[in-house]
Amino acid sequence: MYFNTHTHLNSPEQYPDRHLYIQHCLQRGIEKLCVVGYDVESSKLAVAIAHEYPQVYAAVGISPNDCENTTEEDMKIIDKLANDDKVIGIGETGLDYYYDVPKDKQKEVFLGHIEIVKRCHKPIIIHCRDAYEETYSILEKAHIEGIMHCYSGSDQMALRFTKIGFYISLAGPVTFKNAKMPKRTAELVPLDKLLIETDDPYLTPVPFRGKHNEPAYCIYIAKEIARLKNMDEEEIALQTYKNACKIFQLKG
Repeated sequence: MYFNTHTHLNSPEQYPDRHLYIQHCLQRGIEKLCVVGYDVESSKLAVAIAHEYPQVYAAVGISPNDCENTTEEDMKIIDKLANDDKVIGIGETGLDYYYDVPKDKQKEVFLGHIEIVKRCHKPIIIHCRDAYEETYSILEKAHIEGIMHCYSGSDQMALRFTKIGFYISLAGPVTFKNAKMPKRTAELVPLDKLLIETDDPYLTPVPFRGKHNEPAYCIYIAKEIARLKNMDEEEIALQTYKNACKIFQLKG
């Protein structure tokens, strides 16, 4: 029993074959998936996909890498989509200082998502890169709950996020041989604060690294966390499933 908390079946690379990818998930015991938007059109598509399949849900938002030309009307569309019954999260949103997107615009759009979260009472899904301290400062003051998606920061910073109501979601990098930080995070963060995801079609886990990623590969994330924590994979799968149902306010 697995819950893949972050997939991009709404991406151009995957949408045409979404039926096949869903079938692969069902064959491997992935019972729930969250398709996450990264701009207005992908958010609309995420909602449409969620309505196609009973086991699929959606999150809607505009990522920091796609926010430079975001308008007030765009944010109104995200706000409206947030009220859909199959939307369980707001995002992905946050701060990414790796790419050359104006920081002021990123913060503006990020804060706009936080306001939507406060209105709809759904968790926020955070994309963060090279901006952990500033992201933490904003979230600490916001008093909301959510998910640190595809977490790549330090283990100590991860623990700080868990103390203000956030779950730590690990993806393909935790399986990479030399990825010391994600592995240390998996070891240190309590199991009741961990989630699994693929962030497909990117960051394909071992043993398929270098090839196309797909939602069913979240089982390899669970396998590696189980190895690092010296636990049974079934226990990792079940607890991360329960964690996801809890943060997304779903019946488990």
